[in-house]
Amino acid sequence: MLTSLKGKSVIVTGGSKGIGRGIARVFAATGARVTLASRGEEALRAACAELEAAGGDVRYEICDVSDWDSVRAMVDSTAAAQGGLDVLCANAGAFPQTKIVDMDPSEWDQVMATNLRSAFLSVKAAIPHFERAGKGRVVLTSSITGPLTGYPGWSHYGASKAGQLGFLRTAAMELARYNTTINAVMPGNIYTEGLQDLGQEYLDGMAAAIPLGRLGAVEDIGNAALFFASDEAGYITGQQIVVDGGQTLPESLEAIDEI
Repeated sequence: MLTSLKGKSVIVTGGSKGIGRGIARVFAATGARVTLASRGEEALRAACAELEAAGGDVRYEICDVSDWDSVRAMVDSTAAAQGGLDVLCANAGAFPQTKIVDMDPSEWDQVMATNLRSAFLSVKAAIPHFERAGKGRVVLTSSITGPLTGYPGWSHYGASKAGQLGFLRTAAMELARYNTTINAVMPGNIYTEGLQDLGQEYLDGMAAAIPLGRLGAVEDIGNAALFFASDEAGYITGQQIVVDGGQTLPESLEAIDEI
């Protein structure tokens, strides 16, 4: 059993939907005080209402995670409201699907800003609060796409997620002086609103390629993030864990057929 995070102050960027909402749900269920940060107020209100109905201590901040002033204000406001900051889950991400030949350079820049720049900005803004507390935890939501696999149309997404892991390793050394760890969860195909938009044929095809035979749940990622945020993970930093149901293991689809 992990040490309780009850009363701990947690930020989840991109927390209004998808994996971020699942991470927030897991932390709120432990009794943590959770702030959801995102750009869309309507989605934030809906997410908070759901978590509050389940007994969660939650609030939200409207934030453009690619803008330094917005991120810094969000982190400082959260720390003031929740009595400090213990855990930062830098989860915000975008994954439009456009092949390189069709991609406008502005789309590349936007994905990098949302996925990679936001991780840097969130960590930078959190450092003074971790220093003040004498400890902290950072959990990045990376992906298997980019670091381990590729998929047509997601060159920008994959590059941003691989970039997060490059950032992670140096950040782990720099954050150590603040007694703060930073680690990453690398999801495979997780059932979210975003994947629903790709159609049932895509979902069925992805599930068929996973040894466990199903897509993951957002809580699967939340549970991994919860471990990295726990006291029990206090001597783990600069590392990543793959949560993909075994998706990256088979050499071919024929290998799945042999199971």
